[in-house]
Amino acid sequence: MRPLSPHAKKLVGTLFTLLWLVVYTLVAMGIGVRVLPHANWLVELLYYTLAGTLWIIPVGLLLPWMYREPLQRN
Repeated sequence: MRPLSPHAKKLVGTLFTLLWLVVYTLVAMGIGVRVLPHANWLVELLYYTLAGTLWIIPVGLLLPWMYREPLQRN
């Protein structure tokens, strides 16, 4: 099986990122609506700080794969 070309890897990574952001946003929003209405302002601040930054972890792990050059076979 041939490895994906750089263009295909970027396409797959971009589609995954878009899908991930939609799903993550809906889940974070659902948690915020159900849990935070009766929460302290400090809890809200911590939640939104974490929710606003944790989405980048899977994307950050995906980026090196997207831009890694395929191994050259001799």
